[in-house]
Amino acid sequence: MSAVLLRLACTAAVAAQAALAPAPAVAAAPVPQPQQSVAQLLTDLQRLYRQTEEATESYNATAERLKRQRAEVTRLDGELARARLALQGSQGDAGRLARQQYQNSSDLSPYLRLLLARDPQHALDEGHVIGRLTRERAETVDRLTDAERKRDALARAARKALDEQLTLTGKQGRQRADVTARLREVERLLASLTPQRLAAVAALERAGVDQAQLRLATSGALGDDSPPTGEGDRAVRYALTQVGKPYQWGAQGPASYDCSGLTSQAWDHAGTPIPRTSQEQWARLPKVPLNRLRPGDLVVYFPGATHVALYVGGGRVVQAPRPGRRIEVSPLASAPVLGAVRPDGPPPDQATEAR
Repeated sequence: MSAVLLRLACTAAVAAQAALAPAPAVAAAPVPQPQQSVAQLLTDLQRLYRQTEEATESYNATAERLKRQRAEVTRLDGELARARLALQGSQGDAGRLARQQYQNSSDLSPYLRLLLARDPQHALDEGHVIGRLTRERAETVDRLTDAERKRDALARAARKALDEQLTLTGKQGRQRADVTARLREVERLLASLTPQRLAAVAALERAGVDQAQLRLATSGALGDDSPPTGEGDRAVRYALTQVGKPYQWGAQGPASYDCSGLTSQAWDHAGTPIPRTSQEQWARLPKVPLNRLRPGDLVVYFPGATHVALYVGGGRVVQAPRPGRRIEVSPLASAPVLGAVRPDGPPPDQATEAR
C-alpha cells in the first residue's frame, strides 16, 4: 500500500513541476518583406546600369592611357638603344685618340720643338696637325660626355615610363574587377524578378522615355535637322550597319561595342579619329546646341558624361545602350541629356557653347 502511495506522490510532483514550468516559445512566423514597387525597381536598375557604365568608361580611359604608355616605352627603348650605340662609337673614338696621343707624346713642348727643328715649315705644318688633333680630341670628349648624359637621361625616362605602365596595368585590373562586380549585381537583381515584373519595369521605362522625348520636342530644344557633312553621313551609315550587335563593355567592334566604342569607331571609319571615351569626347570636341544638331553629332548623357550616342536625325540616335541590350535606334531622350558635340566642327575655342 505504501508503494502505491509513493508512486502517486511522485506522479503528482512531476505534474506540479510541469505546471510551474514556462510554456515553450512558439516560433514567430516570418514577417513578409514589402515588395519593391515597379518604379523603385526601375530606379535601382538605372542606377546600377549607370554605375556600370561609369566604371566601363573609367576602364576605357585607363586602357587608352596604357596603350599610349606602351608606345612611349617602346619609343624610349629604341632611343636608348641608339644612344648606347652612339656612346660606344664615341668611346671608340676617344680610345683611338688616346692611343694616338700616347704614340705621339714627347717631353718637348711644341714651341721648343719648333725652335730646334731643322725644317721650321715642316714643324709648323706638324703643329697644325697637332692643333687639329687637339680640337678633334676635344670634340670627341664633348660627344662622349653628351652621349653619356643622353643615355642616362633616356634610361631614367624609360624606367619611369615602364613604372607608369605597370601602375596603369594594375589600375586597369582593379577597374575590370569593379565592372565585373557591378554587372553581377545587375544580374542578381534581374534574376530575382519574375517575367511579369520584368515586363512591367520595361513598360515603365518606355513610358518615361516617351514622356521625356515629348517634353524635349514641345520645348523647342530640338530644331530642324541641318544636313550632315560627308564625314557625318559616313559615320551615321557605319553606326547604322552595327544595329543588332550586342553591347559589350570595353569593346570597339567589329562584333560588339560599348557606347563610346561605337561612336569612336563610327567617326574613325568616317575619316576623323576622335577620343575613345565619352568623357574625352565631351571635353575635347566642339559643343553644339541641341537645336542645331545635324546627323553625325554626338549626344552625351548624365552629369558625368558617362554615356554617348550618335545622332541620326529626326530626334533619334543610334547607340549601344547598356549590358544585355543590342545596338539600336532610339529616341534622343532615352537618358538625361548633358549636351552635344560635333566631331567635324571648328576647334573648341571657336565653337558655339551649348547652353
